[in-house]
Amino acid sequence: MNQNNIKQYLSGYMPRRERTIVIVDFGNVEKWKHNLGWRVGIRELAAFVKNFSFGQKFLRRFYYGADYGQKEKSIDLVPWSKNILRTADLNGFNVVDKRVKYIHSTDNIYGFEKKCDLDVEMVVDLIRERDNYDTVVLFSGDGDLVTAIQYLKEEYKKQAIIMGARGHIGREVIDAKRDGIIEEILYADDFEYRLNMDRFQRR
Repeated sequence: MNQNNIKQYLSGYMPRRERTIVIVDFGNVEKWKHNLGWRVGIRELAAFVKNFSFGQKFLRRFYYGADYGQKEKSIDLVPWSKNILRTADLNGFNVVDKRVKYIHSTDNIYGFEKKCDLDVEMVVDLIRERDNYDTVVLFSGDGDLVTAIQYLKEEYKKQAIIMGARGHIGREVIDAKRDGIIEEILYADDFEYRLNMDRFQRR
């Protein structure tokens, strides 16, 4: 999409905003930077999301693996993780967080890998809130939620739009678009002006 196409698309979406739930899988969004060459800013993301969902805060949902460090009994978030959660909350997201697990790994140069999967929480919330929305806008190109999206479409007539970065769209998502399960795939690359937190620093 070029800028004119984007403006037309977002303008045409306005009547649907009060009946749309946005699911932001921020762990997935953070990985887009490897293909995009720039980072998606949380403030910019929050402003952009309001083009799709406006009104009820609980319909703008931000899922994030909260990092408390390697010590299992630690109750203090590491500063950068605390800042992400605080920024998301202050910018109008309903934050859903889950503790990151540190798993020992001899294959990793740091001796551990960090794991946190919020797919179950996302699916449960989509089903729980089904009476409050007609459309799902999912910020994740991961194909793990396609089965849930198909179920919501077949059982409750819900529509789904996927936002991802080129190179980060799963085959399951592409197949679901072809089969009519997903309404549209949007690419973050095309929306750089609205999502790129570094754009002003580069000028």
